[in-house]
Amino acid sequence: MNAKTLLILACLPLCLTAQGQTEQSNSEPQYSSTKSGSQPKQHKKVVTGFSGGMMIHIGYAFSSNPEQLFGNKSISEIVTEMSDLPSDGVTLGLGGMIRLHLLDHIHLGGEGHVSTMPLMKTGSNIRTGWGGALCDYYFHAGNTRPLLGLLVGGGKMRRLYVPEDPEEVIGDEVVLNSSYTTTSFFLLDPYVGIEIGLGKISLLIKADYALPFSSATEVNWSNFVSPSGPRLYVGVLFGH
Repeated sequence: MNAKTLLILACLPLCLTAQGQTEQSNSEPQYSSTKSGSQPKQHKKVVTGFSGGMMIHIGYAFSSNPEQLFGNKSISEIVTEMSDLPSDGVTLGLGGMIRLHLLDHIHLGGEGHVSTMPLMKTGSNIRTGWGGALCDYYFHAGNTRPLLGLLVGGGKMRRLYVPEDPEEVIGDEVVLNSSYTTTSFFLLDPYVGIEIGLGKISLLIKADYALPFSSATEVNWSNFVSPSGPRLYVGVLFGH
């Protein structure tokens, strides 16, 4: 997911808010028919709002060993011989989301993120991009809304390995040695969080544990993709 896509996700709720206010000012509330002398009843809304915005996150991802972390058969012998290579690390990134509020208790929408794990101080890193559809249940507790949900989607993991001495002389040329590989995956991503309402702006704090699998047709632990681990997100959402 590139920066333009994230910017669109962040700005779309602002446009929708302006449109929603215009439509509301030009329409009258709808009431159900009632018997003479009784009070009219307003129809219960299915769509009660919408929101979206940007989030940053920090997490900790890990694998059982360095060979599994880099996930590249072409350097498996090198990785096995080097005992000081990492098998885990801190990951940082950003993303965006947009969602509808249904029945004032359900969020339905989508989100996407990019996360990078720097390694070894040589330029080695693991960059993961993912996105998908989300659904969660929330309830109101004053001006806060605790929520519990699941994202289902997919993404791609890019693993770049640069050795500590990457230059190699071949004839009269100096060659920069490095290894690069990508892994596509299907994603199940359960999460919990709390949203603090501040008018039409809210602060979202949530935590997840992404579960990526290399095959969407056979989800089991034998094709689980690592590194993986928990992440903590903080975001600002706009909506109505």
